[in-house]
Amino acid sequence: MVSPTPLQAFSGVPRPSAPEHRQAIVDGEKMTGAQALVRSLEDLGVKDVFGIPGGAILPVYDAINDNTSFRFVLTRHEQAAGHAAEGYAITTGRVGVCIVTSGPGATNVVTAIADANMDSVPLLVITGQVGVSAIGTDAFQEADIVGITYPVAKHSFLVTRAQDIPRVLTEAHYIANSGRPGPVVVDVTKTAQKELMYYSWPQRMILPGYNPVTKAHGHVLSEAAKLFEQSYRPVLYVGGGAVRSDAGAQVKTLAELVNAPIVTTLPARGLVSDRDAKVLGMPGMHGTIAATGAIQRSDLLVAIGARFDDRVTGDLNAFAPTARVIHIDIDPAEIGKNRQADVPIVGDVATVLDDLIVEIRRTQSIQGRPEHAAWWQQIDAWRKDYPNAYAESDDGSLAPQWVVEQLSDMANPLTIWVSGVGQHQMWASQFIDFQTPHSWISSGGLGTMGYGLPAALGACVGSERDFKGAKPVWLIDGDGSFQMNPQELATAFQEHMPIKVAILNNSTLGMVRQWQTLFYKQHYSQTDLFDGDDVPEESDIPDFVKLADAYRCVGMRVRTKDEAIAAIEKANAINDRPVLIDFRVWKDAMVWPMIAAGTSNDEVVYKPGVTPLKAGGAAPSTAVSSTTASSTAQQSTND
Repeated sequence: MVSPTPLQAFSGVPRPSAPEHRQAIVDGEKMTGAQALVRSLEDLGVKDVFGIPGGAILPVYDAINDNTSFRFVLTRHEQAAGHAAEGYAITTGRVGVCIVTSGPGATNVVTAIADANMDSVPLLVITGQVGVSAIGTDAFQEADIVGITYPVAKHSFLVTRAQDIPRVLTEAHYIANSGRPGPVVVDVTKTAQKELMYYSWPQRMILPGYNPVTKAHGHVLSEAAKLFEQSYRPVLYVGGGAVRSDAGAQVKTLAELVNAPIVTTLPARGLVSDRDAKVLGMPGMHGTIAATGAIQRSDLLVAIGARFDDRVTGDLNAFAPTARVIHIDIDPAEIGKNRQADVPIVGDVATVLDDLIVEIRRTQSIQGRPEHAAWWQQIDAWRKDYPNAYAESDDGSLAPQWVVEQLSDMANPLTIWVSGVGQHQMWASQFIDFQTPHSWISSGGLGTMGYGLPAALGACVGSERDFKGAKPVWLIDGDGSFQMNPQELATAFQEHMPIKVAILNNSTLGMVRQWQTLFYKQHYSQTDLFDGDDVPEESDIPDFVKLADAYRCVGMRVRTKDEAIAAIEKANAINDRPVLIDFRVWKDAMVWPMIAAGTSNDEVVYKPGVTPLKAGGAAPSTAVSSTTASSTAQQSTND
């Protein structure tokens, strides 16, 4: 038997012919539900809101006026409003808020809700809904958004009474930002928006059973400390949960205390500076050899706000085969989900680490610390023999990795880096020198193309709000990913956001093409985007420079290294409008290292023919030659 969705169940309740109830009269200021919604956001401390209006949410937009205390940013698409709220939340640590209409407006934002859910980003998504009497009638722009979002949101509310709006928004805001952060949907009927109610603040929440655990219980801390005492090859495997908990200082302290290397998943890049000698970079499918090798050879793996994602683990049965596991996570559902933990610790990462550090110091004062010299000798050998490297192109075009290096070297150290999804995302993670926490924004779990530009909008608003614009925002995007939400250049220009956009334009869907090269016998089905050097420049689709000009932004196209450096210098000097640089890069560039999906991390390929973690792997090399890189397709076919 299939259970009805919340709105189906609601519509199945018999409707009386007369009004069903009268709202209780309470002390408070009389206003409409729409006015109460706006007032509630103000009283919750919301400073910035993203969205776009429509019929079923118009009463709320009517209540937004010149006296409203929060800034409203009008995006050009509902999905972009959601991603902008994500970028804002990651930059500021506060709940990102967006307001959209019913039907297609609400369904458009579902991708952003799912993205935030996968990456544990706190969002408050307010959607309009048709009037109560129209629910279940297939009314114009009606969609069961509560039912649609239940599987991809932390929680979803349906509000049918104006008097409930302040309480529900209070609860939603708290749920979004407490425990494991995530998106919360509040679907507000037009009936509730237009009704009169009596507003009072603060509101008492009614959340029976919702009590997130923040401190570790029992003897788990002492058990964890004992494992450190017995470990000669420890590794700290740090994920996005540590970023959400703002636990960079604790992770760094723990690494120093137990003399362990730090490997960071994609969302956790920058939590501890890349210049720290203990940071090995990202592990897994496109991670560094040192990070992946350290995990595979570890005897103690300490998962800190990480969820053992398949892009990190590869074949789970062959992942870190000799390691005992300490797993720290605020979400008990994550512990044991993919890898059994020897010591499971449920709690807020920063709080748990504060307590664990005390316990380890107590244990070390009695037992001392194990010797790790041999372990670091192995790690340093991996770092020396297999650094991040790349091939120069064989056709005179720019190497995309070189472009990323120049962007990083020439940027303000406080820069917030944002990416879309694809090869450029991996190159950004590999070649940017991350120096500060909360400086990296990217779609991790869902891998949402089109995420980059709207997330950069949110980051820019957050930088202006909290840092007076002192943190510049650079977006590194691909030509395929960028084309999924380019309309937000209009928002960026209208809001005077000096976002810098670097498009690594290889005229193709690069990551898909890489897989087609390696695993589909070079059958490049539907990946060419018909722009770049293989067609006349006037036939480029689109011409990104003209597109930037159409949106009143600064556009530049570069083909040589000298042009690239000059363009980056110019972009860094412009602070009154968005800048877009179209970097023409090598179509055949690939992301190395690489582990084929579903295979053991021991199968990691540093470059074609070199498998450092396999017995009998080829000799180490510190450079990738153009010849071997361009022969990848033939070799993979032979393999």
